Amino acid sequence: MQAPNRRHFLASAATALQPPEPRKKQMIGIQVGAVSFVDEGVEPVLDVFQRRASVNTLFVATFTYGRGIAGRQVTGQPLPDHGKQEYDTGFRGGAFHNVNLNYYKDTILKDVRSRDYGDFDVLKAVIPQARKRGMAVICWFEDVWRNDVPHIDRLQEKDLYGRNAGALCFNNPDHRAWLLAMTENLIRDYDVDGIMWGSERQGAFSNALGASHGGAGRDPGRVTCFCDFCRKKAAERGISADRAIDGFRALERFVRAGRAGQRPVDGYFVELWRLMLRYPELLAWEMLWTDSLRETYAAMYAKAKSIRASAGVGWHIWHNNSFNPIYRAEQDLAEISKYSDFLKIVIYHNCGGERLASYVDSVSKTLYADLPREEAYAFHQRVLGYAEPDLAAIPKAGLSADYVERETRRARAGLGAAKTLLWPGIDIDIPTGLQNSRSTPEGTRAAVAAALSSGADGVLLSRKYSEMRLANLSGAGDAVRELPR
Repeated sequence: MQAPNRRHFLASAATALQPPEPRKKQMIGIQVGAVSFVDEGVEPVLDVFQRRASVNTLFVATFTYGRGIAGRQVTGQPLPDHGKQEYDTGFRGGAFHNVNLNYYKDTILKDVRSRDYGDFDVLKAVIPQARKRGMAVICWFEDVWRNDVPHIDRLQEKDLYGRNAGALCFNNPDHRAWLLAMTENLIRDYDVDGIMWGSERQGAFSNALGASHGGAGRDPGRVTCFCDFCRKKAAERGISADRAIDGFRALERFVRAGRAGQRPVDGYFVELWRLMLRYPELLAWEMLWTDSLRETYAAMYAKAKSIRASAGVGWHIWHNNSFNPIYRAEQDLAEISKYSDFLKIVIYHNCGGERLASYVDSVSKTLYADLPREEAYAFHQRVLGYAEPDLAAIPKAGLSADYVERETRRARAGLGAAKTLLWPGIDIDIPTGLQNSRSTPEGTRAAVAAALSSGADGVLLSRKYSEMRLANLSGAGDAVRELPR
């Protein structure tokens, strides 16, 4: 793979994509889906972005089958004060741009064009208007699929018992070919400044332990991937797939017993180490999965650069990076920077309190079950390097601007001398429990200011405009306008 040509990328991309230097703008981005342009019109939406938040870069959702970055507000949450005042319960998803089948000859995944908005091509509609305003456009797509996509079963991961999972395997050649085809489709057919892809997943070890927000609901027997492609890759590394499966089934029993309150004789932490020592394949399989994700990043990066060296390529790094020390260890930013022009590190402060509490609740029944929940929380704060209110308070209070500052500084330090641009993701009105913390203009302003004053090259307002309230968007703009020039 050729060395990243960041000089060409930075020279040709919009001013918004340049690293912060005196009198140069920082990147102020916003994630937005096709539905907002369909409901409100392209120019009115861009007017709002520029007037309220000084946005200079659009991260347009181009592919997903999920509701996180596309569609209107999710059912049950309050509708925002713009757009159609109704829920789109029939949303399906897919690609919101033209799918040029000439690029997809090496994959059986072809029929992914969304029909939610007829033949509306979000890039064709938005790019000309963005260019008139000097705004950069980055295609933002994610690793979220539906089980009824034609042929999807042939690309899905396999769990411990050979059952198909919902996610696709990075070692499956058809999946890899599809990702490269989508990359080529976007870079070659559209005048965009780059692409950003996100995969909010982790390996079997952390998933078995429920080490993520919402992890308490994970089935430790449904961890992945143990398909033939992964088994073959493991064999090439000298890893026994059979022993790995035996280890993960033992881990499954450990987790189920822990959640049932059945304490091992020597305690949870000791018993987990006993399993890891007996089955070193547990961690070897975790690293195999992580390396497969990194190889996917590198392949997509190389494909994009082979088409247009100036195209920026970067990744969305999941919020679990703020909670799970194992997942954070896997996010070696210095390593990832080798095939990244930019990184969106998720530092969602408002919904972060609810999510962190959920994570602690889950792991307090598995690997940290020897500790009271409050002590497990204190341990994570010390290990991960932040100081927030007590555990009972954070779902309603959210996390602070201090958390944003600390995580931004840590990410900047983690990148070291790399030229990779750091764009923290700041949340605005991401759904939380109706009794829990809600975004406010002042809270948003403080979080954006904390990121921009702590070494970030910009910020990315997340997760989608169609659920943001306008006053909170203005709060982000206030922080940008208050920055010293």
